Amino acid sequence: MSIFVCFVVLAFLSTSSGIKYKDNDKVILYVNKVGPYFNPHETYHYYQLPVCRPKKIEHKSLTLGEVLDGDRMALSEYDIRFTRDSDKKELCKVTFTEQDLQLLRDAIEDLYYFEFVIDEIPVRGFIGHLEEGGFLPHNHKVFLWAHLNFNIEYNGNQVIYANVTTKEQAPVSLDGVTAPYEVVFTYSVKWMKTNMAYDDRAKRVRDNSFFPKTLEIHWLSIINSMVLVFLLIGFVVIILTRVLKSDFARYNVDEEESDDIDQEDNGWKIIHSDVFRFPSFKSLFTAILGVGSQFLALATGIMVMAVLGMFNVHHHGSINSAGVILYAFTSGIAGYVAANMYKVLGGDNWVWNLNLTSCLFAAPFFMTVVLLMCLWVFVGYPLTIIGGIFGKNWATGFDAPCRTKNFPREVPSVPWYRSSFAHCIVGGFLPFSAISVELYYIFATLWGREQYTLYGILFIVYGILISVTACISIALTYFQLSAEDYRWWWRSIFSAGSTGCFVFLYAMFYYFKRSNMSGALQTIEFFGYTFLTCYVFFLMLGTVSFFASLNFVRYIYVNLKMD
Repeated sequence: MSIFVCFVVLAFLSTSSGIKYKDNDKVILYVNKVGPYFNPHETYHYYQLPVCRPKKIEHKSLTLGEVLDGDRMALSEYDIRFTRDSDKKELCKVTFTEQDLQLLRDAIEDLYYFEFVIDEIPVRGFIGHLEEGGFLPHNHKVFLWAHLNFNIEYNGNQVIYANVTTKEQAPVSLDGVTAPYEVVFTYSVKWMKTNMAYDDRAKRVRDNSFFPKTLEIHWLSIINSMVLVFLLIGFVVIILTRVLKSDFARYNVDEEESDDIDQEDNGWKIIHSDVFRFPSFKSLFTAILGVGSQFLALATGIMVMAVLGMFNVHHHGSINSAGVILYAFTSGIAGYVAANMYKVLGGDNWVWNLNLTSCLFAAPFFMTVVLLMCLWVFVGYPLTIIGGIFGKNWATGFDAPCRTKNFPREVPSVPWYRSSFAHCIVGGFLPFSAISVELYYIFATLWGREQYTLYGILFIVYGILISVTACISIALTYFQLSAEDYRWWWRSIFSAGSTGCFVFLYAMFYYFKRSNMSGALQTIEFFGYTFLTCYVFFLMLGTVSFFASLNFVRYIYVNLKMD
């Protein structure tokens, strides 16, 4: 019920009819942030530059998603009136000190861009212009764009699209000037009528990006990955089906027929009395399953909402808000699954189990983001308890198809390629290969400038990831049982959960080879959030792997004829 309420609230917040203006109404322009073009994660407040600013800076009230997205919107001094053109209107005069001039020169040389927001539409341009050329002598000239030209499209009484250009007037040279140096900032506004509907303006914003597009080969890459993954899944299913058919034919022979066959029990049949021996550290084990189930529900919810079009490019931080709210409201799932499994596995200290479940992800996350503590205390934790109470009370017996002996049998040694480490390598790499192409675009979105828009592709990749994880976990569990090793419980979690390690290795490659981030603060922030993301991968895929393996083990031993 809580998830349904959350979807309704988010749908209401995400679908807006937009602001309607009358002729000559003021259209508010918010200044937001500035930063280097090739290092989008390094951003600063626009008013940290020596530019036109009001005497009293008034900040816009931001949503949770906008705060998490790093927005710093404040009212500007631009006087833009609906449908009224303006030509070279003076904004202000600024007298630069030597420190101001040096700050501007450094920003222009680092290709700083600015971001404004007009009617929830991001408007971006460069602070200045850098000219370099020649060898002997070498030319190095720095110019400041002191005039901005705003082009705004409208339909009826609503704003459809806006952008800014800078080349209508020559820039101001900052070479050889000394303080104090006065510059007059001006702007022009041109309104243009369009037939585009307001509901279609998100597509217009997306298609006219300030930043270079890198999605041209996206579909081809995804199709290639899908073909490889489906071949892998088909190969695993066919091989296991044939092998299991052979195993059942060999293990389920009648006693009369077995006298004619020189047969000795071996493989996964011989461990039938140990295979359902419950794992150690039950509380931690079931807490991982609970939180993993929660994140599976959260990820699926985000995907469904995205496919339904609830995250528009002009709604700043909406996907961040959805993720935070869904995390709180899906906590009941974590409590239910953890308590239910804990009770099924014979645990009795269920209160400690619920506390561990609630803190398993929240504790490390809140060490990084303390602002979300209240949401967890007042929504997440109570729902975890409520879900846990229902899970405990509705739990049934484990009902294993095989009787577990009192003493475990000795596990034989196996070659290195059947070891736990080898299983983790295989079980982590194959799911990672299914999402490796998409990871670049996800990282470029999380640590870049643009909002991800190809949610249909992402949903397909998400389904492929779950399918590959389930198939490979079943295959690895079969190989483990065939080696007469019944300790599949924890290994099923770690084998596919190790995908998080591969994602972290890719994150290191992205940080050092594909991004321009640097400095201690950015490094700590990047790897801190990346570690939490990889931890989520571990919980989610470990949960998928365990439940797939559990159903597989139940299936083969239910169909096994016991002595």
